[in-house]
Amino acid sequence: MSMTGNGEFPSLATDRLHLRAPQTDDAEPFFALLSIPEVTHFSNWPDAPRKAQVERYVRWMAKLFPSGKGCAWIVEDVVSETVIGAVRFNRFDKKWKYGVIGYELHPSYWGQGLMTEALGVVVPCGHQAFRLNRIEAWTLPGNVASERVLEKTGFQYEGTLRQRGWFKGTFHDCRMFARLVGDRMSGAAKP
Repeated sequence: MSMTGNGEFPSLATDRLHLRAPQTDDAEPFFALLSIPEVTHFSNWPDAPRKAQVERYVRWMAKLFPSGKGCAWIVEDVVSETVIGAVRFNRFDKKWKYGVIGYELHPSYWGQGLMTEALGVVVPCGHQAFRLNRIEAWTLPGNVASERVLEKTGFQYEGTLRQRGWFKGTFHDCRMFARLVGDRMSGAAKP
């Protein structure tokens, strides 16, 4: 893993994945990903995002690291070099030393441990390269698969914030998860 002490983007890799900086030409495959209803169902993404929305979002992801406000990675399958998802620190709070993480993965790759693998390199990068003490994530009630990914990477369920989010025309409860720099990557208790 490349560290950010030298200002370079922290490209990450696992045996099966390559996590790289977002580029403007990622808008097309990312739009295809977010056009799949199962991908946006448990998220604050619109169920049918417009292409222009996704293009703006990819530009925003590309600016996160250079701005110091967060960091985003496009996730590619190592063998096919296909864009299969994204992981990002949506924001950093440098003063309080925490970040908020989010991710998407193509349904064809669900159930293979790939997002757990991706977070297995992103989380240490957050703690080491970005010096985050705490990393937070939220899920919507019923998103059991995402909660399993978080638990496998050392996140602990901390409670439900009732009607925390407003999107898709209604309020949503958010199930909050977090991990601290000293937490283990696996073995976290189920809520």
